[in-house]
Amino acid sequence: MAGLLMAGFSISAPALAETEISLYSGAQSAPRSGVAISDHIDLGDRYITAGWEGRSFSKPYYWGARVTRWENPNFGWGAEFTHTKVYADKDTLAKAGMSHFEFSDGENIATINAMYRWPGLWRDLWRPEITPYVLGGIGISVPHVETVTAHDRTWGYQLGGPAIRLGAGVSYAISTNWSAFGEYQMTWSRNDVEFDTGGSLKTDIITNAVNIGVSYRF
Repeated sequence: MAGLLMAGFSISAPALAETEISLYSGAQSAPRSGVAISDHIDLGDRYITAGWEGRSFSKPYYWGARVTRWENPNFGWGAEFTHTKVYADKDTLAKAGMSHFEFSDGENIATINAMYRWPGLWRDLWRPEITPYVLGGIGISVPHVETVTAHDRTWGYQLGGPAIRLGAGVSYAISTNWSAFGEYQMTWSRNDVEFDTGGSLKTDIITNAVNIGVSYRF
């Protein structure tokens, strides 16, 4: 009887889930975007096109972290934070009438993710240790707004707006618990922020990144 109960449990019980913690860094850039400046004491209302620099390897560095709960061999969900950042180029500073304009500490993106992977996809073609995956997430941007003009200095974290994350990559199993991975990630974020002296600044920022990182599973 006990044997039958154990057999029934083993058939009906789902596969044990695993948790994966990942850390990464890499090279991140951002294409040009429109910036709407409204009712600022120095600038009035205007619209400019901003050029952005990523400066991934200068302080504060570009980096990210995520936690994934794999419910089965293919599907997982979790949370991710990325310290992206953008700096206005010299032409943008001149057009904006600012001596300093950046989200460098940073253009922070936090999302809830869904992930899908294909373990063993290349078992017969290549190496079983390599697993491709895709991910997508929705969340918020929390930029550190840094703007300086002749009469205003805005410097601090603000809630920017909604954010979206998309990515694809491959992981390589180093051992039972550890793996390395490489991936491409894109983020989109809306940033509707305010100046300390009144007025606002609005811009949608897209980042493109190539990441390299390590993961620990347990």
